[in-house]
Amino acid sequence: MTKVVEKIKKYTGLLGPGIVTGAADDDPSGVATYSQTGATYGNQFLWVSFFTFPLMSVVQEMCARIGIVTGRGLAGNIRIGFSRVALYICMILLFAANTFNIGADLAAMAEASALIYPALPYFIYVGFFTILSLTLQIFVPYKQYAKFIKYLTFILLVYIAEAFFVNINWLDVGKNVLVPTLDFSKEQVILLCALLGTTISPYLFFWQTSQEVEEEIAIGKTRILDRRAGDHKEQIHNMRIDVWSGMFFSNVVMFFIIAVCAVALHQNGITTIDTAADAAEALRPIAGDAAYFLFAIGIIGTGLLAVPVLAGSSAYAIAETFRFKEGLYRKWKSAKAFYLVIVFSMLIALGITFSGISPIKTLVYSAVLNGIVAPVMLLFIVLIASDKKVMGKYVNSKLQKVLGWTVVSVMLTASLATLYYLIFR
Repeated sequence: MTKVVEKIKKYTGLLGPGIVTGAADDDPSGVATYSQTGATYGNQFLWVSFFTFPLMSVVQEMCARIGIVTGRGLAGNIRIGFSRVALYICMILLFAANTFNIGADLAAMAEASALIYPALPYFIYVGFFTILSLTLQIFVPYKQYAKFIKYLTFILLVYIAEAFFVNINWLDVGKNVLVPTLDFSKEQVILLCALLGTTISPYLFFWQTSQEVEEEIAIGKTRILDRRAGDHKEQIHNMRIDVWSGMFFSNVVMFFIIAVCAVALHQNGITTIDTAADAAEALRPIAGDAAYFLFAIGIIGTGLLAVPVLAGSSAYAIAETFRFKEGLYRKWKSAKAFYLVIVFSMLIALGITFSGISPIKTLVYSAVLNGIVAPVMLLFIVLIASDKKVMGKYVNSKLQKVLGWTVVSVMLTASLATLYYLIFR
């Protein structure tokens, strides 16, 4: 028994940026997308959670490896090796997609809070979560902040617990996992793009790379040369455990949200969910108060986890693009431009929540933007991770290259198909 406990402690000690990145992937906008998928199509799209797991794991592992080996973030590596114009365009699109996503998440958190305690008005909740997120990022020291968001990932367990409140048909689940179906209608193509866009998201690429760098800085390696020096073999081994665990956790949560909503909503004739809060409210008369509160609490918790990741990834990318001092380990005075990007992004997102744009449209916009940005970013990632001059002996293997280019192809096809349907059909 003692050995088992020691192994568990050793394993959990390896978890860090990867588990946080995976959990942040299941943000309120993602929860809404998964809920809508289950409500509209039942178990039909459950295969996506298995399909995306190896693809997103390989991508995030490349991002983490780039950060460990080069000692700098993703945007910094793109700036050195590629066209500045292409980088600037990507940064603009990334900032736009992240900001729309933050707006959708803040709205979902406010709506979920109103479900639990309806006495306060919507704008109070939105303002509170905006201020709380900014306070955590700007004023809480990185070591404490990193621990906070790491432990906050456990909130996602509530979505797995939801499965105990409904009767899932596991035979039907197995059939839909093993036999993928897609009719290529406009609605299904756009939904698939949304699922891919909210799962293999550009903000996760930048966050993962930069957090690996932050972890190095936290142990005293403040210079790039110090971070690049030495043998990274053990570090990369530990990182892979962290990243693959995080991505597995992310996809398991996606699987259970779709499966629960397929039973509780789709089978009861509820096929339209505009927000994650709508999903929570729809669950109440079917699955009971416990499921209702768990779902609502999960929305708030995942928002607290994801919003700083979204805003932080924009700040890392823009700061590295323009060579501003960056990093959550720095204080406000020494990295004003970095933190101002976070503030600016949060304020625009706050404005989006009061703009009158429907939550589902916000989700579609952010998913499409993610779909447009992702293939370009993925191209850079695969090229950098496959460049022996940059990565040395930690360059991509043949299998990693194949999987990397597969992800690029899948995301590019999904984004082009979605644009075609949105523009011409």
